[in-house]
Amino acid sequence: MDTHSSIIIYNVTVYSENQTLKNGYIKLTDKKITEIGDINQYVRQPKDHVIELSPSYKVIPGAIDVHIHGVNNADAMDGTAEALKTMARTLPKEGTTSFLATTMTQSNEAVEKALRNAGAYIEEQTNADAEVVGIHLEGPFISPKRAGAQPPTHIQDPNVALFQKWQKAAGGHIKLVTLAPEQPNGLALTSYLKETNVVASIGHSDSTYDQVGEAIEAGASHITHLYNGMRGLHHREPGVLGAAYLRDELFVELITDGIHCRPEMVKLAYDQITSERMILITDSLRAKWLKNGTYDLGGQPVHVNDTTATLADGTLAGSILKMNDAIKNTMSFTNCSLEDIVKMTAENPAKQLNLFDTKGSIKIGKDADIVVLNENLDVEMTFCRGTLSFKKED
Repeated sequence: MDTHSSIIIYNVTVYSENQTLKNGYIKLTDKKITEIGDINQYVRQPKDHVIELSPSYKVIPGAIDVHIHGVNNADAMDGTAEALKTMARTLPKEGTTSFLATTMTQSNEAVEKALRNAGAYIEEQTNADAEVVGIHLEGPFISPKRAGAQPPTHIQDPNVALFQKWQKAAGGHIKLVTLAPEQPNGLALTSYLKETNVVASIGHSDSTYDQVGEAIEAGASHITHLYNGMRGLHHREPGVLGAAYLRDELFVELITDGIHCRPEMVKLAYDQITSERMILITDSLRAKWLKNGTYDLGGQPVHVNDTTATLADGTLAGSILKMNDAIKNTMSFTNCSLEDIVKMTAENPAKQLNLFDTKGSIKIGKDADIVVLNENLDVEMTFCRGTLSFKKED
């Protein structure tokens, strides 16, 4: 195709930022969305490449996965450009067009290697694949009581100086940090993150409800994988979970595989938090898109069986959830609309990461990160910054 031509996706339902167009079209030119409208408004140009579908096909903004460790035998902790490239090439298959390369609790040397690698990759990545829009530092500044699958031997207290060193190593690309604010120096690090425009997320935390309140005062604005790795709800101590339900200052991540939390608990969270504050994540491992077997997670063997990934002792160890399945599951569990899904997969993460001027919705002038879903909500096509990155085989 001529590099100066435009791609027209024609006669589809377009979920644009301000309205849903039933018989709509969308035009992609030079990596951007350049036209959106009713098919009757479309004026064909000589170089237009028209993809004609039907209104049962839906065009939504690409998902932004703010919490993903790996996929297709690649992991952010591998510390190689090839691993991140594999992730970026695979994720459009499930409708993800942007993501935060997510680290985990490991030795300082291993974390720093992964950060340097991701920072360098971000500077050099191309347009054809899902875009690494930053780094999510998950650990090591977490609570030993709420380690989950994070190796306890490498957990340490929050440390502003160490974070500064790591942010420098990452070229300034750490955008989100999961930490336990109740740990020594936790509030100091939370404040520093807020001052430097990094999202401070409460996760793997034993905070009480009041301690979460203190963290919000210090600048926390996010909750890492709701229900998992946190003090739960008690009628005399609402904990992190109660704060996630009640505090409007917080965006809240949720893994909707039906395993990390039962479908009923997804519905309970959705009814309380709503699509205004919820962010769907996968928290997936290298085993996603691979066969059942045993894989590595931070030096620990993880056993994958159909839908579940666990450590030897049965602890849940991330997921093998695909974003497209997260969408289907969430709609099934909660009865939410596709408009709500767009908020939870694209708009909310874009706003949280301060990217909403370029990503997170279908609007003229924004990046052409879009996904075409068929009537069964399967991914038919994914465009990353105007390039067709995935097309479903017939």
